[in-house]
Amino acid sequence: VGLHNHGFWRPKPSLDTARFTLSFNSWCRKNHQDSHALWRHEAVQKYLETLSKEYQQVSHQLSADSLNDFEQRTLRRRCADLSPIAAAFQEVKEAEKEVQELEAMCTELDSRDEKQLLELALEEKESLDKKMNVLCRKLFQLLVPKEKYDRSPVILEVTAGRTTGGDICQQFTKEMFEMYQNYADYKRWTFDIVNYTPAEIGGLHHAAAHISGENVYRHLKYEGGTHRVQRIPEIGMSSRMQRIHTGTMSVIVLPQPEEVDVKVDPKDLRIDTFRARGAGGQHVNKTDSAVRIVHLPTGLSVECQQERSQQLNKEIALRTLRAKLYQQVVEKQLSQEQSARKLQLGTRAQSERIRTYNFTQDRVTDHRISYDARNIKEILSGKEALDKLINRLLEFAEIEAVTQYLENLQALEGGG
Repeated sequence: VGLHNHGFWRPKPSLDTARFTLSFNSWCRKNHQDSHALWRHEAVQKYLETLSKEYQQVSHQLSADSLNDFEQRTLRRRCADLSPIAAAFQEVKEAEKEVQELEAMCTELDSRDEKQLLELALEEKESLDKKMNVLCRKLFQLLVPKEKYDRSPVILEVTAGRTTGGDICQQFTKEMFEMYQNYADYKRWTFDIVNYTPAEIGGLHHAAAHISGENVYRHLKYEGGTHRVQRIPEIGMSSRMQRIHTGTMSVIVLPQPEEVDVKVDPKDLRIDTFRARGAGGQHVNKTDSAVRIVHLPTGLSVECQQERSQQLNKEIALRTLRAKLYQQVVEKQLSQEQSARKLQLGTRAQSERIRTYNFTQDRVTDHRISYDARNIKEILSGKEALDKLINRLLEFAEIEAVTQYLENLQALEGGG
């Protein structure tokens, strides 16, 4: 929405920037709160009240006869920006009033020892609390400018790490790739495998897929990074001695705009063909249908063995290469836009592990938001449990973005 672009009309700063930054950031990091809790913060309330008043003032000013065309256009744009925020703000305030009335009723019923009625009132309060969190989240999503690539399809790549203990990394990589494939099915996205390099003993060295659908990058952008697994191997000496092994695999998620126009000079390409590996029908290991393209100036390499036709595989590989070359520009922009975000994944180095899957304790931990989820099998099934974890990440990122946004806004107001 870009609410700091006020045109010629600027409201007075309403927050103490230094006090807000220190008190809010420490509070948010300590509590990892949800959107409902963020709503209760005094500084956020003041800011939203200011926007609501500004909306009323702008709406009133639009009815004045003395405005010239430029002033009218500017005010209309500002009014259009503020209208959904003001409406959502009013919605949250009305829901909060309902919650307060219900809390007062619960207190009264408790004092009169009306257990049956109290139980019903508490159930209704739980439902209202969920509604409040949904409404607050909707409000904060309106506050934060939309990210450029959120609606884009993606190229998702998985690669097994190298660890003593051998096979657990490759097995885990296969499980993770299947998890994302199941998640795509759960979200009704299209999941097209571009490359699949299996390991000798049933695991997976590397794989890549093109995923398209509604808001794919928005949901998968925080999956990129190093994922760690801790488990007892199923076979061998370690399994008999109940020794826990630790391994890693990495995920890369690249947004891919629908139209990628990157010119590639054929002289800069080395094209190799080879026999396809892994599941894929009778043509596998019979013909040199798989294609590898190396972009000599950058060293970028892509493979495709999805189709039986070498020509089709070449076309898909070229499209993937263009997307990767374009991605170098995209990642630079994303890095600049998200440099202050705590969920930024940086270089995706081993030390930057984002999540641990501990099979012996049946627990998945996302280290960025201190979130624990039980039942690893449910997470790896790629359905509701994974969707809940991903949505928790998105909500936390929105809270981070609201914080950063208000800090930037106040710095702009202070410097202006």
